[in-house]
Amino acid sequence: MPVERILVVDDEETIREIVSSMLTHANYKCRQAASGLEAIALLDSGEEFELMLSDLMMADLDGIGLLERTKERFPDMPVVMVTAVHDISVALAAIRNGAYDYLLKPFEREQLLATVRRAMENRRLKLENRAYQTNLETLVAARTEQLRKAMVELERSYDITLEALGDALDLKDRETEGHSRRVTAFTIAIARAMGLTAEQIRVIARGAFLHDIGKMAIPDAILNKPGALTPDEVGIMREHSYHGYQIVKKIPFLQEAAEIVYAHQERFDGTGYPRGLKGEQIPLGARMFAVADTLDAITSDRPYRPAQTLTAAREEIQRWAGRQFDPEVVKMFLSMPENIWDDLRKEINSRVYRFALTAAAKSSV
Repeated sequence: MPVERILVVDDEETIREIVSSMLTHANYKCRQAASGLEAIALLDSGEEFELMLSDLMMADLDGIGLLERTKERFPDMPVVMVTAVHDISVALAAIRNGAYDYLLKPFEREQLLATVRRAMENRRLKLENRAYQTNLETLVAARTEQLRKAMVELERSYDITLEALGDALDLKDRETEGHSRRVTAFTIAIARAMGLTAEQIRVIARGAFLHDIGKMAIPDAILNKPGALTPDEVGIMREHSYHGYQIVKKIPFLQEAAEIVYAHQERFDGTGYPRGLKGEQIPLGARMFAVADTLDAITSDRPYRPAQTLTAAREEIQRWAGRQFDPEVVKMFLSMPENIWDDLRKEINSRVYRFALTAAAKSSV
């Protein structure tokens, strides 16, 4: 075990020698300083001490002055003040200034050693506590990082599951194959342009991707009917928003996205379905999705007509601003570079585009 070092400061040589002798016989290593200035010089030299015993009344730099100059620079070194002034207010003033304890002259050897042992133990406990706190903070940081990685991996697993659901819907509804991926990419692009946060975009991306999931509950005879639907069949088809909401809302991390699924057929003027929501009653994600959905519908081939141009899509969306679409979303859409939409479509159609909801949202900010 390393020998503990004590700095003994007193302007009376006899007292310094007596105190140092007592401490040396108790297996402490002592250095002496004849003044406060000499003590400062020793400390400045880089020599380290576990404890300082200092006389209170000294010329040039007294004990209180020495205490003030050492506590800030050497906070781990306890200081015990030694004084012949039998005035409790003097001792209390020293403690208020940061001294660990005080000794009144004359003192017995056992009194000195007991005070030194208490001061050393106090220092040891403080250092152990600091080390514990540091280790605890390191441990918490490490566990937090482990948790973060686990959550990222879990979130990635969720999104892979969502992709599988989307692929299953594509198999059921061949007419709109790839539609969910394209409209999600378009919605993300609009959300990015509108300055939404990564977390907001993740929610919106999931809602956009799952918007038609309720069609899983629609009979194939209606979903894939080649001709026009009857009024009753239209009514059944319109239930897909509600069915999708009921499916998605049961999954805790998709509850916000479920609101987009529920509202994706609403119109800004309140003429949409299933609830006739109007204006800002419609979730922002659903309002952005509405523009992206129409963009994809117009610029994609359909059995009843070929794909139309991006210019035609822009004109149609602008025409319906304030009625079907949020005019602010339309304004942002129209301000975006036109090449974005073709680039995204090509990436998805070429299958180079690895669709991942979380990654897409994170790369957006």
